[in-house]
Amino acid sequence: MTSRTDASTRCDPVAALTRRFAATRRLSLDLADRLSDADASAQSMPDASPAKWHLAHTTWFFETFVLRDHVPGYALFDDRFPYLFNSYYEAEGPRHARPQRGLLTRPSRDEIREWRAHVDAAVQKALPGLSAAGVGLVELGIHHEQQHQELLLTDIKHLFAQNPLGPALWSHGHAIARKVAQFSAMKWIEGEAGIVSVGHGGDGFAFDCEGPRHDVLLARHALASRPVTNGEWREFIADGGYDTPSLWLSDGWAWVQAEGVDAPGYWRDGQNFTLAGWQDIDPAAPVTHISFFEADAFASWAGARLPTEFEWEAAAAALDPDGGQQLDAAGPVQPAPAVGDDTDLVQMFGGVWEWTGSAYRPYPGFRAAPGAVGEYNGKFMSGQFVLRGGSCATPRGHCRASYRNFFYPHQRWQFTGVRLAKDL
Repeated sequence: MTSRTDASTRCDPVAALTRRFAATRRLSLDLADRLSDADASAQSMPDASPAKWHLAHTTWFFETFVLRDHVPGYALFDDRFPYLFNSYYEAEGPRHARPQRGLLTRPSRDEIREWRAHVDAAVQKALPGLSAAGVGLVELGIHHEQQHQELLLTDIKHLFAQNPLGPALWSHGHAIARKVAQFSAMKWIEGEAGIVSVGHGGDGFAFDCEGPRHDVLLARHALASRPVTNGEWREFIADGGYDTPSLWLSDGWAWVQAEGVDAPGYWRDGQNFTLAGWQDIDPAAPVTHISFFEADAFASWAGARLPTEFEWEAAAAALDPDGGQQLDAAGPVQPAPAVGDDTDLVQMFGGVWEWTGSAYRPYPGFRAAPGAVGEYNGKFMSGQFVLRGGSCATPRGHCRASYRNFFYPHQRWQFTGVRLAKDL
């Protein structure tokens, strides 16, 4: 039954934003709750960051861009923290080097929690009186923190995988969801062809890189009904996929040789590492932790190709972006097998981020936002490829058809997978 209070606040955008802000901030703490201070401080590679740093950086974002810039008289909680927890915003001045974030044993996690509580209270107090620009920055900060929630999980997974003990963040009592596979074979679904409109337009939040909305021409093509599975990837391995240079891009083959890659990330002796420890590989689940190079080589082996980001978006535009396997609460995450009608596209949202063959470049008419927040996306539009759809570690409510994720072609510590495409 809906209370009168619930009904009234549903129509109050400030109250709704306040609730979403509080829920987002709480989930970050929940995700890190089982970590020791040592767990939360360590950094396993330059691409990853300590969990404690994620908790702090997202707090710095709200304190800097909302409180400092839009609340008169606000005083920083600690004027040393901006140097430690600025990520890449050149306009905000010098900062601690990214590869050395694991050396920040101080401030402690308890001190960061205290800072978070201080900033949370200040943002909630200020929200009713914020300008439209300030409210927009709170919205941006929520989506920014959701991105870091996924990074927090994937970074901890990478850290724990380096430990010979194979520690589990969550016990086996927190079972990873399993679903019964309904597919015996991959199906091909013909996509929309001709001139289609892509990119974000109209109401609702979107990152700047998702627009402007514009028209593109799509040739006749088909998309696979579901992502590639672990079982299909085993066939690729058994057929010498990692030993056949003709399947690989030149840079990809060099990467395979230099890194000694012969399987997806976290695979070992029939098992893969998860946030619940080592688990048997589920042959029906989507393959994950693969690089763009691996996705492209598999597509070549399968006689197919990677979809363009616009083919993917046109196919997903009418689907529910919150309908897939996504992050709802703290607990182990691992892609589950696709279920549903095999005559249609399934698992487009959630499960695994799907590599596309599209370079991450600006759309026609793109302009970065003024000020430091304009550094959020635009300056990274070089040398990376677009992924679509979200993953099992993406917070529910964060995705939409126009959403563009992006990584360098060798990176695979995220929940990255692949859906095939072919020309018709």
